[in-house]
This record gives sequence, structure tokens and C-alpha cells, in this order.
Amino acid sequence: MRASRVVLAHVRIIDGTGAAAVEDQNVIIEAGKIAGVEKGSDPTATAGAAVLDLRGYTVIPGIVGMHNHLFYIARPNLDSQRHFDSPVLAPQMTFSAPRLYLAGGVTTMRTTGSMETYADLNLKRDIDGGKLPGPHIDVTGPYLEGGQSFFIQMPHLANAEEARQTVEFWAERGVTSFKAYMNITRAELKAGIEAAHKRGLKVTGHLCSVTYKEAAELGIDDLEHGFFVNTELDSDKKQDVCSQSAGQETLARMEPDGAEAKDLISTLVRHQVAITSTLPVFEGDAGGGRPPVRQQVLDAMTPQAREDFFLLRQRPASARVPKFDAALLWKHDLALEHAFVAAGGLLLSGPDPTGAGDVLPGFGDQRGIELLVEAGFSPAEAIRIATLNGATYLGREKEIGSVAVGKNADLVVIKGDPSKQISDIENVEIVFKDGVGYDSQKLLNSVKGKYGQY
Repeated sequence: MRASRVVLAHVRIIDGTGAAAVEDQNVIIEAGKIAGVEKGSDPTATAGAAVLDLRGYTVIPGIVGMHNHLFYIARPNLDSQRHFDSPVLAPQMTFSAPRLYLAGGVTTMRTTGSMETYADLNLKRDIDGGKLPGPHIDVTGPYLEGGQSFFIQMPHLANAEEARQTVEFWAERGVTSFKAYMNITRAELKAGIEAAHKRGLKVTGHLCSVTYKEAAELGIDDLEHGFFVNTELDSDKKQDVCSQSAGQETLARMEPDGAEAKDLISTLVRHQVAITSTLPVFEGDAGGGRPPVRQQVLDAMTPQAREDFFLLRQRPASARVPKFDAALLWKHDLALEHAFVAAGGLLLSGPDPTGAGDVLPGFGDQRGIELLVEAGFSPAEAIRIATLNGATYLGREKEIGSVAVGKNADLVVIKGDPSKQISDIENVEIVFKDGVGYDSQKLLNSVKGKYGQY
């Protein structure tokens, strides 16, 4: 949809600030911006202008996805016993992922770790140039990983100097953020952070070898996966080495209202470290038939991806009993994320859409908002976490992240009222990015049966 002026008439607005929904409003879009927000009325359509009567619909800001990927994890020859062959691979989803994100209401995203960085940079260029549909992209460089890794496609750092060189090389080529990974050492992380900060860029991390408190002291800007991967209390934790449970022991031991949790949260808030909630990628481990199966999600997948999706949902009879209770880990993380926000921390949201089909771009972003409500946030608060908080972290809160006059017209039109029933967040019909309207269903149709292939 392209018109010089678009009026979204009689909509409900959840503005992204955490404020309560406002009924019966008109949102006026001109020249890619929000030109007005006013009491609902019935303006007359004129040449070059469009008026959409949207009674019963809700407008929210475009989602700012802060743990999003443009690749997919493939496990070769996965079977019903969860056996698969090495190496695990991460094929690039340059065609399908941007369309799925935009269809789901994501108008800005951070790649949060890149496998094909040149492809991501070139994709950003073509989206920005209007050649391809997709969100605004904050391109994260190749993972800053230590001397070993679960993924054969990741670069392996030999020392701190290589970390510095990697950051400088990719910053010069247009990368706008970096992500440290599980086996990085403190020295390598420190060098990467210092090199990024010299250029005004930020560093996040999915850590293990380095604890949350150590990373905070080193100056990291953000930590991924809520509180699932902090290894501070793991009994076998050695400096600069990833522990066996990769943080599960710490999460199981860390009572959300206990002294250790309060000390950790205080440290993170004091050092202004954001936390990215990625609840969808952990939901399947919590049991109880999670996540719910959506037909639209299945429709987007290749036949192989659908098969993998159902294989991974099964728990083989031969599987070992988990050492740590998944339900307890889930409960602790939800409570810790809520406590972090209550203490003044900046919580971000993203689904980590990587797991052989169990979390998909766009759909996962919507599910993340629903799960934040499960964590105790109101729908308006959850939407803020997924919109304005991400914009604030990116330093773009004056341009995006809330419904306000003068900001980019990055808006999502939803059928229903997610302020009362959060599952309505799934009913996306139109997505505006820079004032251009996209039909969500048409975008989904364009990638039907393709996610998992390209």
C-alpha cells in the first residue's frame, strides 16, 4: 500500500510506552512519518489518499526484534531419538526470514550473530534501497567465539588481539554491533568490547565461559537469553571455560528473591547492562505440549523442517532424565526477568529463531510477547519491552518504538485487542514500515513452504 496520506480510522492504540490502550483514535501517515494522532473521525478520502476504517483493530508500534537471526539450524539426518550427524549447520535464510519478520510485525531487527555477514550487509543495503521487503536491520558481525565452538561455521579466536582485529575489520565494512559466544575468554571479550566501544558500537553475548557479573565488569552492553546462560553458580565452573550445564545449575540454584539474585541484578543495573529475553527458544523444554502448534508456522516450513519440528517435540523413551528440572528453570527465569525490570533494568525481547522449526521469524517475536505476559508483565508492558525498549537500546527511540507524532510510521495493524487478550498479537493484517503498508498474508504466501531451504 502506497499513498501520499493514509488514515487509520477508529483504531485502538497501544502506543509502546507501557500506557493503557486508548480507544477510537485516528492515526495519520504522511511522507513515511506519523503526521497525527487524534480522536476517531470519518475523514473523506481524496485523490492520492486512503482512509481505512479499522473499527475493532489495534495499532501497536513495529516490533523491534533484539535476538533475531537470518539463518536456520539444520541437524543432518535427525531421527526420532534426536540423533543427528555432524556437523550441525546454519544455512542462510536470506529470502524467507526477512519476509517472515515483516509479516509478523517486526519492522526493526538485530541479527544478533551472523553466519554470512556479507550476505546480511548486502541484504540490509537492498532492503534500505527498496529492492527487497524486510525490516530495518542492525547487522551484527561474525560471532566472537573462543578457540572451540559447537558450530563449524563460526570463526575461532586465538587471542585478544584477534578479537580486536575482528571487530575493527567488520566495523569498517558496516557492521553495527557484535555478539560474543560461549567459549570466549575474558581477555578476548575485553578486547572486543574496547574495540567496539571506540567506534560507538555495542556488544552483547550468549556467554558460558564468562559469567554475567564478569561480563558486566568488563563493560558488555547486553546479555542474551534472559538468565538461562549465567554460569556464576555452576559447581564445575572454571575461569574462561564453559561449564557442563552451561548455566542450568546456576538458574536452578538462584532463587529469584534470594541474596545472590539481588546482587546479580544490582550489578547489571549499576553497569547499565540490558538483558534480552528469548523465552520462545526455551519454551519447548518446559514441557506440557509447548509451544502450541500454529498452522501458519507449519505452512511456512519446508517438508523437512516440518518433520524436524515434530521430531524435536517428542521426548524419546531412551532419553536421559534431565539433571535439572526444566519447569523450575522456566519458573526461575520468568521471575528473574520480572525482578530485573522492577529493579530498573532494560529488558529487550527476541525469539532466537534457530531451532529446526520450533521457533520461526516473526511468529517467534509474537510468541515472545505472549510469554512476557506469562512472566507477569501486563500486555502494555510486554509490548513496550518488544518495541520501545529495543529502540532505546539501539539509540533510535526518537525515531521508532512508539506511536507518536513525528516518528517513523512503523506500525502494526492487528485484528482484535491484545490489551485484553494477548494472543490477538498473532492477528497481524497490515504492517507499515516507513509509511509503506504490507499485506501480512501476501508476505506469508510468498514464503509458503520455503523456510528451512532459503
